[in-house]
Amino acid sequence: MQTEVLLPLIAYLLLVFGLSVYAYTRREQGNFLTEYFLGNRSMGGFVLAMTLTATYISASSFIGGPGAAYKFGLGWVLLAMIQLPAVWLSLGVLGKKFAILARRYNAVTLNDMLFARYQSRLLVWLASLSLLVAFLGAMTVQFIGGARLLETAAGIPYDTGLLIFGISIALYTAFGGFRASVLNDAMQGLVMLLGTILLLVAVIHAAGGLHSAVDKLQQIDPKLVSVHGGGDVLSLPFMASFWVLVCFGVIGLPHTAVRCISYKDSKAVHRGIVLGTLVVAVLMFGMHLAGALGRAVLPDLKIPDQVIPTLMITVLPPYAAGIFLAAPMAAIMSTINAQLLQSSATIVKDLYLGVKPEQLTNERKLKRFSSWATFVLGLLVLLAAWRPPEMIIWLNLLAFGGLEAVFLWPLVLGLYWERANATGALSSMIVGAVCYTLLASIDLHIAGLHPIVPSLLLSLLAFYVGNTFGKPPRETAFKPS
Repeated sequence: MQTEVLLPLIAYLLLVFGLSVYAYTRREQGNFLTEYFLGNRSMGGFVLAMTLTATYISASSFIGGPGAAYKFGLGWVLLAMIQLPAVWLSLGVLGKKFAILARRYNAVTLNDMLFARYQSRLLVWLASLSLLVAFLGAMTVQFIGGARLLETAAGIPYDTGLLIFGISIALYTAFGGFRASVLNDAMQGLVMLLGTILLLVAVIHAAGGLHSAVDKLQQIDPKLVSVHGGGDVLSLPFMASFWVLVCFGVIGLPHTAVRCISYKDSKAVHRGIVLGTLVVAVLMFGMHLAGALGRAVLPDLKIPDQVIPTLMITVLPPYAAGIFLAAPMAAIMSTINAQLLQSSATIVKDLYLGVKPEQLTNERKLKRFSSWATFVLGLLVLLAAWRPPEMIIWLNLLAFGGLEAVFLWPLVLGLYWERANATGALSSMIVGAVCYTLLASIDLHIAGLHPIVPSLLLSLLAFYVGNTFGKPPRETAFKPS
């Protein structure tokens, strides 16, 4: 183990737990469900920008994405910038209307919004099951990324690192709830920015300058400096699919959407859009460029996902490497705690209270049940991450696509199409989930497109067809204004 690398990381983890303790003291002062899962809807613009960015940017962006850039070259850096409008789209499309209606119906979860809109308990159960399955896969990716970081950068065996990482996150998320999540996200966003700039400068310096690094890439493989990438993997259909999957489709991600019902006021939204877009631009460009140029410094890595942690200990002094180690850890932890809370909220609010609504006033039991649900989910994901694949980006994109195929159209059309009904939404969810599962399972790419594209198109068609057969929304149901 490398003590110089571990000491700054230990200090960072202590700070994370300190913020969780502070969040716990604040948690005692409000309605439990709204406080634990939404932080009493009190986020300002800066915190909104940081929590949305930190939630969206995950192990895939700090480990998997740079690993793909290492393997495929500078073309992947260009591809990564397709994600730039993600914050603007999420807050712009959902944003104000979503937050106003969530307050009107006292919605705590995304499924609360869906039930208020469509008045279908079956739809909520289907959405809850889809969310839990996809989140288990997505969180597994984050746990793998965290353990690989500790293994490569700090010399901690993978299994040991996974235990330390998994138990720490499960504990602080279960203890502090949503307020701990967003407070840590704000700090983690700043850590990610600092770490990204520090690493990129160090990589360029170690490669002998930008021009020298690009020359070395061209000598290794001329395709590494082409727009189509190594192996010509970056075709037009692939890039179009990637934009749908990691930019437009982000509107349908539950852990992103729930941030849109947690902010304080309109000013927070406007500031969040500007700041969030700037932060995404710096992080995406910096980390992927560091991964691509890292091949000029480390040309013979067997596992591409190890490029960032290996670069850390190669181009940075030990204490600086320890400080930077907190950056990808921050990205991973912020995504996991958001997904853990959403999963816990789904179990407690959508499933448990859906069956036993009389328990809504039993706050003592809800506190205990929510914390235990969060902690146990974290341990289950830890077990799932015990035997990892070589490149985690594909598993992460698979989970992303599953959530988008289920939630995108019921969310967006529910907000903007007054005649949308439960039959249409259910049809869209079922067709989207089945299509995406089948296409992804057999690895079928129609016209070279990722399975998410035909799945979203078919689920949109299913929404329209189902809507023509279903009953119109009742007057008492939620209706867009």
